[in-house]
Amino acid sequence: MRKYIFILLATMLFSSCSDKLDITPPNNITDEQIRQLLLSGNAESIKLVMGSMANNMPLLFNFAGINGVGGADMYYSNQGLDIMRNLEGNDMVLGDVAGLSPLVGAPEYGLDNFISSTANKNLVYWYYAWNCINQANKMLNFLTDATVGTNTFLMDCKARGLAARAYGYNYLMENYQDAFALTGKDKLGIMLYDSFSPTQANKARASAQETYAFIKADLNAAKKLFTDAGIGYTKDLGDIDLAVVNFLLARVSVWTGDWNTAVTACDEILAQYPTLMSEAQYGGKNTGTAADPVFLPETNGFLNNASNPEVILGFPVGQAKTYHNAYTNPFGLGNGGVTRAYKRIDNRLYEKMAATDYRKACFMATDFGNYTYPGNNTVAFIPSYTNTKFAATHGIASTNKIEVGNVTCYYMRTSEVLLMKAEAQAQLANEAGAKTTLNTLLSARTKTGSPALTCDTYPAMSGLTALQMVYLQTRMELWGEGGREFYNNKRWNIPVDRTSSANHLSKVNYPVSNMTLQIPEEEILYNPLAVQN
Repeated sequence: MRKYIFILLATMLFSSCSDKLDITPPNNITDEQIRQLLLSGNAESIKLVMGSMANNMPLLFNFAGINGVGGADMYYSNQGLDIMRNLEGNDMVLGDVAGLSPLVGAPEYGLDNFISSTANKNLVYWYYAWNCINQANKMLNFLTDATVGTNTFLMDCKARGLAARAYGYNYLMENYQDAFALTGKDKLGIMLYDSFSPTQANKARASAQETYAFIKADLNAAKKLFTDAGIGYTKDLGDIDLAVVNFLLARVSVWTGDWNTAVTACDEILAQYPTLMSEAQYGGKNTGTAADPVFLPETNGFLNNASNPEVILGFPVGQAKTYHNAYTNPFGLGNGGVTRAYKRIDNRLYEKMAATDYRKACFMATDFGNYTYPGNNTVAFIPSYTNTKFAATHGIASTNKIEVGNVTCYYMRTSEVLLMKAEAQAQLANEAGAKTTLNTLLSARTKTGSPALTCDTYPAMSGLTALQMVYLQTRMELWGEGGREFYNNKRWNIPVDRTSSANHLSKVNYPVSNMTLQIPEEEILYNPLAVQN
């Protein structure tokens, strides 16, 4: 992350411009003083004040502390929100025993009412997204075009804010309106605020088309600022840079059917991030025994960014939120392990994986059996189909199993970019191009020593269109990541149907029409201009 860190105390730093502006310490500085400071031209003072705001923008993607819930709640972090979405699909199974109610995530897995305007499982998504928007707007308040000018530092700050705001608005659209390409195009979007004030007037909802135009304008403006400032693609994975902006633009574009823009954005990323994880880096590997398993996170690219060349946006140990790993690691002490809320793959998807596709090894083919969890020596039975994709028995740089859970995290990676590109190509009727793009991924996911898998040789893809191939490979590649299956089901018009699954415990059906959340009651009550979906 391009952190703007300064050693001098604020009073010492500001003394150099005291003849121009009477500056108080940063924690007490007023908005008007910040505006005057930005006009003063004092580079060090500007960086001290604006740098703290700018450094916060990437952390909005890696967030804990959602309003209204406690730290032990699965809705406390955006990683928790994503896991809840993963449980609301076809491909993730929760646990293996009847009587799910004691398991964390059971209501979501059972597809209990999560869209109602009064549901607490709804409001947290609203709070999270609006926090992103409001934090971005608080900084953008100060960064008018006239103030920014050609100051590359301020251009960087503004680009970060625009990207974070676009991310927040797109998050709202993914949750609070029907998929644009299905029935959402001519419906309402979100209230559009380009500044922040605690006393600002309420606004009515813009149209969906206006909302997406606003999001794309922010992302395109951020791209231009980064380009003009000469920042481009940075080495620090915690940066908001051109790769992050292009990823967001590609994601927005596949939602809105802007296929050519999606291809262009993906190509720009792939030129900088061409390398995919190897078989050795992909998921957990037991280097111990069945009785005393050892799954080291250092070699698992999903748990250690240093072993994952695909990471576009991610955070290191200490800064990374680790809720996802707590919810998905079968050997962990959180709600993915010792409590038996195991995250397992639906047998139907597992059986579609080719025998020579090494991703299949990221799920237990047979029961693992009893495992003694460190700390309290609880013994629990780990069943077949449980994932080892996110498995670790230790923390990074630790030999003590009690320290399990000390890992990095990521939010964007190259494989998803390939899949978005292939989808866009298929939608543009470029089936050959889509297959070529998919073949890049399939070749990289072929077991060492086996002939490279292709669209033409992958058994479960026989007879599928290129678009259907993209759907299937996206489900395999992104299993358990970022709530992607839920959001993709919503825009691909794929309902939840678990009735034919052999290992789902909640064999429910759920229509796409019920995947759109209602506007929370709180917004309807306090904003007289807000109307319900």
